[in-house]
Amino acid sequence: MRLQFGNCTLDFDTREVTRKGKPIHLEPKAYRLLELLLASRPKALSKAELQDFLWPKTFVSERSLARLVEVVRSALGDSARKPRYIRTVHGFGYAFSGEATESRPATGRHKTELHCRIAWGDREVALVEGENILGRDPDAVVWIDLNSVSRRHARILVTRDTATIEDLQSRNGTYVGGLRIAAPKPLANGDRIKIGAASLVFRSFRGLESTKSEAAP
Repeated sequence: MRLQFGNCTLDFDTREVTRKGKPIHLEPKAYRLLELLLASRPKALSKAELQDFLWPKTFVSERSLARLVEVVRSALGDSARKPRYIRTVHGFGYAFSGEATESRPATGRHKTELHCRIAWGDREVALVEGENILGRDPDAVVWIDLNSVSRRHARILVTRDTATIEDLQSRNGTYVGGLRIAAPKPLANGDRIKIGAASLVFRSFRGLESTKSEAAP
């Protein structure tokens, strides 16, 4: 999935950011900050939340976060005085305030579409195309209310063709097939996932997309 905002684009699948069609280099934590703000828009995230996401179990000064915000703003051509994208919520934190729209590659007719679900006990949750957060945060797509699970523990990125799971620097790690993952990992139907004390099963199948008629020019 891609998100377009102004003359900038963030591609969640390739983890690339472009401005006016040209790639922007962002250090990993600056990229993660932009990703978090976009994924949470228009909700404001507190400084404590952002520090917990970006520097888990590590004490850092507020200046470290402010520096990352400056890096992202500079890369996007934004400014603190007249923000188009990143708004400072004084005394609280930051929020993405721009208008962002999803941009997907053009598709033809009769394309197969990947449908994904997560099974947990007697529950089954359908995943959406794009980012799906797994964690203790009540806003997570897959909400798991266990103390051993971090608020934003892991995420599954779903495209038309693939599903990939990534640990979000969680406290207890993310496991696929019994092995702890250290980098994004493609998922296959039937893969067993463990986050904290929760044991999940990933399910996927392909469905035929209905043919859409096109208006004559």
